[in-house]
Amino acid sequence: MPAAKALICSLLATPALGYDINQQLTIGGLLASALQCQSVSDAAGISDTCAAAVPFQPTVRFRPGNPDEVFVKFGFAAGNGLNDETPFVNAPWAADLEDSVKDINGRNRDYLLTAWYKHTFNFGHDHSVRTSLGIIDATDYLDENAYANDEYTQFMNATLTNGPNVFLPSYDIGAALEWRKKSWSFSGVLMDIGENDDGNNYLFYGLQASYRVHNRLGAGQYRVVITGSSEDFLNPAGTQLEQRASNLYSFDQAFGSAIGGWVRFGWQSQEAAINYHGIFSGGIDIKGSLWGRQRDNIGIGYAYLSGGNLAIDRTNVAEAYYRWQLDKTFGLTADIQYQSDDYKLQASPRGWIASLRAVAGF
Repeated sequence: MPAAKALICSLLATPALGYDINQQLTIGGLLASALQCQSVSDAAGISDTCAAAVPFQPTVRFRPGNPDEVFVKFGFAAGNGLNDETPFVNAPWAADLEDSVKDINGRNRDYLLTAWYKHTFNFGHDHSVRTSLGIIDATDYLDENAYANDEYTQFMNATLTNGPNVFLPSYDIGAALEWRKKSWSFSGVLMDIGENDDGNNYLFYGLQASYRVHNRLGAGQYRVVITGSSEDFLNPAGTQLEQRASNLYSFDQAFGSAIGGWVRFGWQSQEAAINYHGIFSGGIDIKGSLWGRQRDNIGIGYAYLSGGNLAIDRTNVAEAYYRWQLDKTFGLTADIQYQSDDYKLQASPRGWIASLRAVAGF
């Protein structure tokens, strides 16, 4: 009953909370809920079960002047959904759920996700430089994707939201630089992360080059991402510290007015202990205009991950969803996932996860 009750509360949500207070100050955010049920095999001690979670993320945006902006995002959540119940390496919902909004990155900070100041230097039409400083999220600047980048409106599985072999930290102290000129853009991120899974503080850096196209087929974006860290990650033997480094290629392209496609592939170094060395993922997006539902869409995606230097050999993830956009603010998604994790020396879990997700954006 608690799972069903949480979902119903979200379904009844309205966008009345969000509005422009004045020309400088805007209150926004989202309220979401998902009920997920899994059916798994070859997973000792894991049962077929259902679980729900309700994340709430209010935002405040203040623009004191045209080149300046201050943004704050909070994260609250009830429940962890299946993320605590699943036998799979990759979370079936990549949202910021109850455990992930507490003691963020070992900083003893709860609920405050981002808080940054941005200044934009404009040098003419379609030429600008933006600088951001504060508590930032690397995924806001690196590895964007038109069709596979939002766990609230697109794919739910973490594998299809960002490339899991490219570690992109969120919600910590850092700075970002974005340079845009005509079809080209370059982004750089530097962050000081309080704690990794080994309990160590580390530095992260990421660079991205992106090219935007408008051809006969439609709009597209082609990105190259390089990331790295300080030497603060344990090696597979746990005897010394190593750095992490990775590269990723992320493309999305429209094929006419109703079809879009996307691809991600890349690799990371194996000096530090890692679950995955390489990834290949891709999929299609189909707009509801084909059947008279302009705001609806279908997403279909697949990912293959090759194992790194730990216990896992490979992972397969497939996901498909239909999203009903009921009005400008409210959407309902039916989602189905299949996952299999093949281990080198132990049982390999596999199974299905069915989800119903509701999101009210305001």
